Amino acid sequence: MSEGIRTRFINYPTPRAHDAPFQAPPPGSNPVIKGWPLSYLANLVAFVPILPSILWSNAGFGSLRKCDQLQGIEPRYDPTVIPLSQPGGEAPASYTDKKTLRTPPNTKSDARFHTIEDFHSAYASGALTPTDVVEALLPLIRRDVAQRSPYSTAFMESKVELIRQAAEASTQRWKNRQPLGILDGVPFGVKDDSEVTGYKRYIGTSHDYTQGGAKETSWCVKKVEEQGAILVGKLNMHELGMDTTNNNPIWGTPLNPYNNSYYTGGSSGGAASAVGHGLIPFAIGSDGGGSVRIPSNYCGLYGLKPSHSRVSTAPMPDAGKSVTVRGPLASSMCDLELSYRVLAQPDPSYYPSSLFSPPRELTGPRNKILGVYKSWFDRADPPVQEACQSALQYFKSELGYDIIDVSIPLLPQGQLAHAMTILAEGASGHKTSIYDLTAPNRILMSVARQTPATDFLLAQRVRNLLMEHLANLFRIHPGLVIVTPTTPNAGWPIDPAELSHGVTNGNMQIRNMEYVWLANFTGIPCIQFPVGYVDGFKGKGKVPVGLSGQGEWGSEDALIEFGYDGERWLHEGYKGGRIRPEGWVDVLKV
Repeated sequence: MSEGIRTRFINYPTPRAHDAPFQAPPPGSNPVIKGWPLSYLANLVAFVPILPSILWSNAGFGSLRKCDQLQGIEPRYDPTVIPLSQPGGEAPASYTDKKTLRTPPNTKSDARFHTIEDFHSAYASGALTPTDVVEALLPLIRRDVAQRSPYSTAFMESKVELIRQAAEASTQRWKNRQPLGILDGVPFGVKDDSEVTGYKRYIGTSHDYTQGGAKETSWCVKKVEEQGAILVGKLNMHELGMDTTNNNPIWGTPLNPYNNSYYTGGSSGGAASAVGHGLIPFAIGSDGGGSVRIPSNYCGLYGLKPSHSRVSTAPMPDAGKSVTVRGPLASSMCDLELSYRVLAQPDPSYYPSSLFSPPRELTGPRNKILGVYKSWFDRADPPVQEACQSALQYFKSELGYDIIDVSIPLLPQGQLAHAMTILAEGASGHKTSIYDLTAPNRILMSVARQTPATDFLLAQRVRNLLMEHLANLFRIHPGLVIVTPTTPNAGWPIDPAELSHGVTNGNMQIRNMEYVWLANFTGIPCIQFPVGYVDGFKGKGKVPVGLSGQGEWGSEDALIEFGYDGERWLHEGYKGGRIRPEGWVDVLKV
């Protein structure tokens, strides 16, 4: 490792190239099962010991034993890499001073989403109060009323008394002309896997993991609330976060704002549904295998998966697993940037969050280098490729980016290693009876428990190999952003037969995660933004397509600049501009 890299990072991988020809993964051989047959199979798998082992082998997890390139590679269990110094100016005294907020692009009125600044301006002018907004929202989001709105499925719990108290306190501050900042009175939501005082935590299951209500609020949520933002509820998620549709037979499946015949994506699907419908301008999600970026992609939003350990997961030690992070989803880049900077403030009492520098805007020159692994990129469906390539051409011709060829070894093996890791970590953290879970997760957790320690170690060798290779790419090409489609497919259509009992479709799940897993497994940050829309195969409405950029550890501030360029493409370069979904709700006029 060069001395320069050693002094700029803690735990930086040894930069080392690992060459391997691209090998497309074999066609999926997992059966697709739904409805009553799925429930029957789930009970059978949970009861008959040999069946989980057969399914584990059928998924190909044992194939890492044949990977000769892992010889001599040490396993790496934690992908945390901490930058000790970052280019740019000092962190601002306040992250929510209006002076620090950038202006969103000019947008035609029928395509405009409300931003944090719109809420702020409404309060500052006296046109609305936070209490007005909350009272308009509550009938739309509450589950505990006789006539539920279709939007309420995005929420799992909303504490009406707490919400109204927070709104009244904010309203009083505005009356006294003493708002805490631009977030004061702005509504937001939190994915159900985070702790919030007074709220239960189900993680999308039927089991209350808090045993009556959380006693402490997660650090990142607390930082947002300290700025006066109003938490209006815990948000729906896929059960245990163990799939990418957000099909949830227990709490309901939230609606995709662009096309109700498509899934929102998961597991932060409730967050994407609420933001995409205009109910809230941003939400806090979590991402262990694309769970912020896939819903952001499916619902036409902006999403950021930070570097591993960048955002504190306190007070939940089990939340710091080796692939999962907290991150924001937003309807605009200015809101994504602001929410990220607030929730990513280092937690002085929680290692390793305490070692990160405060987030700040990138200043000075920025290398504009985009890396494309063509063989990998070209595995996306043709409409997705076309939308992403159009954006890349704009970045090159109009914004001065260089586009270079890169390669990454062992991608199919890496995706298997990531899947094995997240499943094993999920199984180790699951404390209740497997029979309390829905049928798909009864099968998944039964299979996850079959991973031998030797195979888990092989997966961590793959992790280290990939991190070494990425470190070498970032050393050779400073400022490199590796770009891919966010998913190779444009959305995931809903089969109504899947809604009552769930579905197990490992082939589609693996396909859906073709690109997103790399950032989780290696700990690098990744941003997703919409770059176009295609016609859906079913239902009414367009289906969004997203592009992702993955940067060096700690490069969130540079990725945010890349995200602004992506927003510029959608508003200025894309024919027709940004599209607002028909299901969007104008909460400032309700």
